[in-house]
This record gives sequence, C-alpha cells and structure tokens, in this order.
Amino acid sequence: MVTVAPPHPWAYALRMPHDPRAVRVARMTVRAALDGHGMRDIVDSVELLTSELVTNAYRHTKGPASLRLTGLSDGRLRVGVWDSHPYVPAPFGGAGEGLAPLAPEEAECGRGLRLVQEHADSWGGWALGDAALGRGAGKLLWFEVGGRAKLPLLRK
Repeated sequence: MVTVAPPHPWAYALRMPHDPRAVRVARMTVRAALDGHGMRDIVDSVELLTSELVTNAYRHTKGPASLRLTGLSDGRLRVGVWDSHPYVPAPFGGAGEGLAPLAPEEAECGRGLRLVQEHADSWGGWALGDAALGRGAGKLLWFEVGGRAKLPLLRK
C-alpha cells in the first residue's frame, strides 16, 4: 500500500528526558513518522542521522532535549534537535561552511556531525537566547533531506 504525502507541511515533536533510552525512542519515532508518510526510502538514513544528533544532546548536556520532524510541501524533511547547552559545534553555526574534522579510525566517538554533513542536503544550528547574559535557552541543530536531491541510503 502506497501512502500519498499531503500537500501541506506536517510536524511531529518529541520531548525527551536526559536518559540514554531517549536515543532509541527518537529512532522509533522517526521510523513510525516516515513510514506513515510514505517516506520509507529515507528511513534508515534519517534514523541514523537523527540518532547522532540526539546522542550528542545526551552526551554533552545534563538537561532534556527535543526532536522535531517536519515534512515540507516540496517533499523535503527537516529534522531539528534542541538541547539545553548553548554551544553550537563548528561548522553547524553556518550551514554548509566547511566540514567537521575526520575522527581517527580508532576513535570511539567524533563521527556523528560529519555523517550529518556528508549525507544531509543542508544543515545548520544556532544558539537560542543570550548565553553571554546568562539567559541561554540551549541550541538547535537541524538538517534537511529530500526534495530534488535524494539522500543516499545508508546501511547499518
């Protein structure tokens, strides 16, 4: 059975506590939403990239995080992950500006943001609030896939 994507944008939001199981819940949410909207061709890749951003939110903060999936009317998918820390890792501060450095082959971490940059059509991030004045509200990292440019399918 083929599901037809609606002509209007749709969005799902998930609030996650600071809990290592949140990464699994985020992956399950991505899979369910994209399956339901007939976007099965990008499920595995989006699930992996989302998992990387949610894992970073868990590893580098002490607070909650949020996931937002937005299906846009032109067939693109936007994924945003908010967390409570205001630091925006380079080069997510400017969409498409350079690439994160490659992690050494033996490294156990450090590959996630590079995966997003290599496999998403666009990405970016910004700090929310005014961290310099002690009024930081965290940050939002995002990526988009789909539309005219197709995301290559990644296999686990």
